[in-house]
Amino acid sequence: MKDLAEIEVDDVEKAIKPKTWKDTLWNITKVVLKFAVTGALLYYVFSKVPLQAVKLRLIHANYWWMFAALLCFFASMIMSSWRLSSFFKSIKLKLDPRFNFRLYLLGLFYNFLLPGGIGGDGYKIYLLNKNYKLPAKKVFWAIMFDRLSGLWAIGLITVALIFLIPQIDIHIGIPLSIFIVASAIYYFVAYKFFRDYTHYFWQAHLKALAVQSLQVTAIVFILFGQNFTGKFSPYLLSFLISALATIIPISVGGAGIRETVFQQLSRVFPMDMDLAVFLPISFYLISIIVAVSGIYYVLRPSRLEEGLPKTEDNSENTES
Repeated sequence: MKDLAEIEVDDVEKAIKPKTWKDTLWNITKVVLKFAVTGALLYYVFSKVPLQAVKLRLIHANYWWMFAALLCFFASMIMSSWRLSSFFKSIKLKLDPRFNFRLYLLGLFYNFLLPGGIGGDGYKIYLLNKNYKLPAKKVFWAIMFDRLSGLWAIGLITVALIFLIPQIDIHIGIPLSIFIVASAIYYFVAYKFFRDYTHYFWQAHLKALAVQSLQVTAIVFILFGQNFTGKFSPYLLSFLISALATIIPISVGGAGIRETVFQQLSRVFPMDMDLAVFLPISFYLISIIVAVSGIYYVLRPSRLEEGLPKTEDNSENTES
């Protein structure tokens, strides 16, 4: 059976080769299914929460705070690209920071707005493999550990927020112990079987913590824009749980999934239901605004690699 890296590389290769009618049909089917799932989830959410109430919140929001949330999310993307560079450096792939960030924005665009394509991660694997002759598996695992570091950071912040929510009747020592043990196992497996990727391991994970903290701060700013004065922790915890739920790529950019998670959790935690649904929608809109900036490098591909040293200057990167 093929492993995940081989499957990812196969997907990239298929995407850049001439498509058969079966490939085209399958891609169309995937897109239709994703839109169908997104539509069904949003229909369910708005059957429980009046769309008009959410619309009014968007119209009457304080847009200075919304702009602050946008800047915060953009800063998290800069930090995300910096985090990914740590894992790239682990495999001796030293990219120009400008190129790395441009590539990250382009990948964000592919992930959000081209649900039927090879995706941002697939494009990174293809482009870096093509230009630096690195084995595709090496690039794949660098990107995979980048994602895992994000999950680790979400787990740590989640443990902290559990302590602040009295509705969760559990001693803080239990989730904290689980997190510590899971972190130890995670590092042991990484060091034992993927040692190359542990050279900047904790440095990258601290960056991941900064990324998630910036995104949580963006949610706080959105709440400020609604003149919110209640307890923030239930909304922030719901946001992190919804982020975990979007790992499964069954909707367009996670739309519908986040809203459903928030709507369901508003029955458990003390949250205003229409505000709970407004938060993921506004965060999704902010994400799209930032992701759209990546289209510039689709229209002007020459700008993507501007400032890169010649391939021969990176000869150390060609080592497998």
